[in-house]
Amino acid sequence: MSDYQTITVETKGRVGLVTFRRADQLNAMNRLMQAEITEAFDRLSHDDGVGAIVVTGEGRGFMAGADIKEYAAQTGEEFDVFQANGARMYAAIEGNRKPVIAAVNGFALGGGFELVLCCDLVLAAEGAKVGLPEIKLGLVPGGGGTQRSVAKLGRNRANFLLMTGAIVEVRELVACGLVNEVVSAGQLMDRAMELAQAIAAEPADAVEGLKALTAFALDGDLAAGLEAERKLVCSLYRSDIGQERVQAFAARSAARVAEKQGKSEARP
Repeated sequence: MSDYQTITVETKGRVGLVTFRRADQLNAMNRLMQAEITEAFDRLSHDDGVGAIVVTGEGRGFMAGADIKEYAAQTGEEFDVFQANGARMYAAIEGNRKPVIAAVNGFALGGGFELVLCCDLVLAAEGAKVGLPEIKLGLVPGGGGTQRSVAKLGRNRANFLLMTGAIVEVRELVACGLVNEVVSAGQLMDRAMELAQAIAAEPADAVEGLKALTAFALDGDLAAGLEAERKLVCSLYRSDIGQERVQAFAARSAARVAEKQGKSEARP
């Protein structure tokens, strides 16, 4: 991996770990950080040695949105470029070939929460807080927050966050399905890596296919999703690993049946 200034990228077994490293700014995202995140996720997406990715932040923040000091210094044209580059960054995460697990260790606000909304699974530390407070600046989210929040939270809950700028604890988003688990801060990274390693240990074609299939469901294209699902399961069934696992399961099942029959016949 290349050297980065605002993030670190590590590989632990088959898991890629991306950590935001602007702790003194609550990991607020500037233009350099935006570019480095995009490059890192593009690299990990095409790394066959990586089966899953965990993303987290250093210090008290996961990512406290965009760096507003840099925002304020931009011209209108520079702001347009920043937003366009942001769209590419979010696409590099949401469209990544590998499942991406957000380990939300602290504040995930604005663009930081938009990044969380791009992830496939979300674990969070107890007390971590999220929100889309752009309305407080007279703005709206520009990184997909209006669209992905509705898709993943439901329209009324999304409207509450968007229109009030409220910052809420992650536990409030468990019931709606966005947050998979809330654990203690001390357990967060161990649990995230454990989950990532378990996913990365499964056949890559199946895992990557599942990510693509659930994206069809999120888009609401049922017919296309069902057809893609059928094609994938037929392809996986014919694969070497698919046949190996199916045949092994059948053999174990047959052995259990034979064992039960033998015990039954042995009874007086």
